[in-house]
Amino acid sequence: MKRVADHLSDILETIRPLPALDVQLLDAHGCVLTEDVVAPWPLPQFDNSAMDGYAVCAEDVADASEDEPVELPVVADIAAGDTQVSAIGPGLSARIMTGAPMPARADAIVPVEHTDGGTARVWISSPAKLGAHIRRAGEDVNQGDVVLGAGTYLGAAQVGLLAAVGRDRVVVRPKPRVVVISTGSELVEPGHPVALGQITDSNSFTLTSAAREAGAIAYRIPPVSDDPDRLLGLIEDQLVRADLVITTGGVSAGAYDVVKEVLSQLGTVAFEQVAMQPGKPQGFGTVGEESTPIFTLPGNPVSAFVSFEVFVRPAIRKMFGATRLHRPSVKAVLQQTMRSPDGRRQFARARLQPASDGTYLATPLGRQESHRIGDLAYANSLVVVPEHVTEVAAGQVVDVMRLEHRKD
Repeated sequence: MKRVADHLSDILETIRPLPALDVQLLDAHGCVLTEDVVAPWPLPQFDNSAMDGYAVCAEDVADASEDEPVELPVVADIAAGDTQVSAIGPGLSARIMTGAPMPARADAIVPVEHTDGGTARVWISSPAKLGAHIRRAGEDVNQGDVVLGAGTYLGAAQVGLLAAVGRDRVVVRPKPRVVVISTGSELVEPGHPVALGQITDSNSFTLTSAAREAGAIAYRIPPVSDDPDRLLGLIEDQLVRADLVITTGGVSAGAYDVVKEVLSQLGTVAFEQVAMQPGKPQGFGTVGEESTPIFTLPGNPVSAFVSFEVFVRPAIRKMFGATRLHRPSVKAVLQQTMRSPDGRRQFARARLQPASDGTYLATPLGRQESHRIGDLAYANSLVVVPEHVTEVAAGQVVDVMRLEHRKD
């Protein structure tokens, strides 16, 4: 059997990052920058008020108190967005709103709570330190700063920063388009009647959701029967919109496993026995004129999911330029003794919990058969047992792959 590490290495050597695209700002959300973005102006762009209140010269209100407030004339009313602001002189004030530009020669803001709120004249009952409640131009970002570098993942905050420096378009590596196909004549769509011998298709829903969690745009195809011509036509049709294709089922040694038969006509796919549990039967290669990568995963639900996490997710993340391809891993203390098959790396569903001393505890969930999707829904991690280890005793430290998007 092929080692897990070797199979993953062969996959990542084949996968190439997608070409960069110039896209509108909101379309860049969830993508990775391929350019450095330089601020064309400072942030803030001008000195402005951090509070609703009064712009003053700090010296004029230095002696203000509740018992002896200072009275000043109000010579201006400055709103956010005001472009006609000039200046105030000593002994004068201007009523000002949050975000409004500071008038020249004013050097402090008195919050409205420390005044009587006057509009023609204002009584100020508290002193203001020099520079109080003023946002200075450039205190956040200087003009010419690289605000985001190539390789940055664009979440909500990063998109907001790009907008703040005036970018309406950026160059990114786009999200891969992933097509997910479940195969098997026994499969029925959820919501439809299920006869004896049939099962509801869950794999395509699991894998489409997993692909989206990994950062892809994922399309789910309804189940396809074990008809070689129909499957061949479907894959060929989907290549028009796919950067990567995932099939599930039809890769073992059964008489009706048509995926091998079909893909031998369409491209170069190697079908392997990988030394892992679950997920031993694996297929990977490329199909079509564009050499689109295709993964053929096992049909058992847990096998399909684990195979995705170990092999497909890193490929998707490499395609859109992510810096971290793999799930994070931690050390944890095993809470129950586990057995593992000799010569195969086991990925066991588990619950990972933090301990009071800052370490982690890992509890395997039920029996580890590859059809038991009920336990999978409660797993937030996978305990990884090396190939040469056949038993891990409770209390031993193990490697645990954390599954993001799962609550502890």
